[in-house]
Amino acid sequence: MRSKPNAPIVHSTVSGTEAGGGSDAAEADLIERARAGDRIAFEELVRRHADRLYAVVLRFVASAEEAEEVTQEAFLRAWRSLGRFEGRSRFFTWLYRIGINEAKRRTERGPPSGQTVSMEERPIHDTPDPRQAPPAQAEQLELRAALERAVRALPVEYRGPVILRDVEGLSTTEAAAVVGLGEAAFKSRLHRGRMAVRKAIDSYLDVPSS
Repeated sequence: MRSKPNAPIVHSTVSGTEAGGGSDAAEADLIERARAGDRIAFEELVRRHADRLYAVVLRFVASAEEAEEVTQEAFLRAWRSLGRFEGRSRFFTWLYRIGINEAKRRTERGPPSGQTVSMEERPIHDTPDPRQAPPAQAEQLELRAALERAVRALPVEYRGPVILRDVEGLSTTEAAAVVGLGEAAFKSRLHRGRMAVRKAIDSYLDVPSS
């Protein structure tokens, strides 16, 4: 088995570049070069996918700092495991699965810090005070905060499908592959997650149950 050279440098994950840029053919070439030990090719893959992976991980952990750590660990794991990537799924699907698994391990090791990460990648306590906003905007801010709390309150097995499908916009097939489920099982968990979120929001809005 060919040994890997030293791990490539994984730079700051919030680079401001557009995730997933470039053609599929160009990415396939980068993957093959990275599998052969080309650190520069792998660092280009990091540049392409870091922001989007970070955004997903951020919604599973307690803080932006922890999300940064998890994202970097996910890329290091990906580098060490590239020889096992067979190309049967898209590269980012494989990468997301590594990232989410690492986020789950972090979550299971200890309780969250109490900081709630927003669906728009910033903590709720940094959101403008609704009392200082116009009435319509205040209502939207309060509803968004309630939605964020409802999603983060979901068990991880339901939170993953809701985030990947409804927040990240992955297809059912892609999202199911990320969490390692068949499509039927994924749809079942997604439905339960959506129903739990809807119940929480109805309760927040004081909507009578049907």
